[in-house]
Amino acid sequence: MSLLASFRRLISQSLLGLACAGLTAASASAQSSWPERPIQMIVPFPAGSSPDALARAISEPLAQALGQPVIVDNRPGAGGNIGTRFVAHAKPDGYTMLLTINGPMVTAPTLYKTTLGYDPLKDLQAISMIGTSPNVLVVPADSPANSVQEFIELAKSRPGALNYGTVGPGSSAHLAMAMLEHAAGIKLEQIPYSGFPQILTAIIAGDIDAAFMVPGIAMPQVQAGKVKALAITSLQPSELLPGLETMVEAGLDNFEAISWDAFFVPSNTPDDVVARLNKEVTAILQREDIKAKLNAFYFSSEPSTPQEMTDKIIADKARWDAVIERLKLSLE
Repeated sequence: MSLLASFRRLISQSLLGLACAGLTAASASAQSSWPERPIQMIVPFPAGSSPDALARAISEPLAQALGQPVIVDNRPGAGGNIGTRFVAHAKPDGYTMLLTINGPMVTAPTLYKTTLGYDPLKDLQAISMIGTSPNVLVVPADSPANSVQEFIELAKSRPGALNYGTVGPGSSAHLAMAMLEHAAGIKLEQIPYSGFPQILTAIIAGDIDAAFMVPGIAMPQVQAGKVKALAITSLQPSELLPGLETMVEAGLDNFEAISWDAFFVPSNTPDDVVARLNKEVTAILQREDIKAKLNAFYFSSEPSTPQEMTDKIIADKARWDAVIERLKLSLE
């Protein structure tokens, strides 16, 4: 190789190296500058629902932390599956995130084996748990039942005549009642609604006879005397719900149906974006004012790492799959 050719090759390699360095720096700069525009926070339940309330409590401080607006977008339907599916197939650029409950992430894949349209563990990346809350068994204010056992006796005295509301098949509200039906030997008719506010309206009107509901929606009407709360679905009594017995205390062994809410983004969202969101969400959930807001909705603040949230989904799925199999439930 001539001296001139060697010189040209050296110059070419140097220019290539500078170009690659420039691309790397540009890429790093693009990632470090995220977010550069508003972020869409999908809530797959209607306005006024518990997930919506949590989203609106967290979206403002998250927007302040990120320096960009965080816009809450309600996309209800199919027990949360429609909005969850939307995020699962959204562009993984950090500008679409999901706040959802356990139903679409844990039980829906088993209940909709071929028609769900997304795989929670493959199509979604966990950011953090937000918090947990027990469900509350609620009946109309004029119901003759004043306890779980009285409700069971009422259902047995009127076989097939009582109904209950859920936020969709596969939700914790649905599975909790299915567990009660199985454990007590009763049969009720399920009436699906788009959200808990709609269920509560139906109970107050006497259109349905019972429901397992999130307490953030139910308890204000319980305290107003418009509905009655009979029990909660945690294994242990709740400090946030004093005076309400657990389903276990009512005589139903190992009866637990906890609701949780968590943040997710589409899979393949850049790792630095996932880490930043987890950092900011964790910091927000550790603030005393935010804890107080969650407590007002009867949620305990429980931030997690992305891996801890993924592990929670896997563990919950194994437990609920056993329940679904035992109850022989399928929505296909």
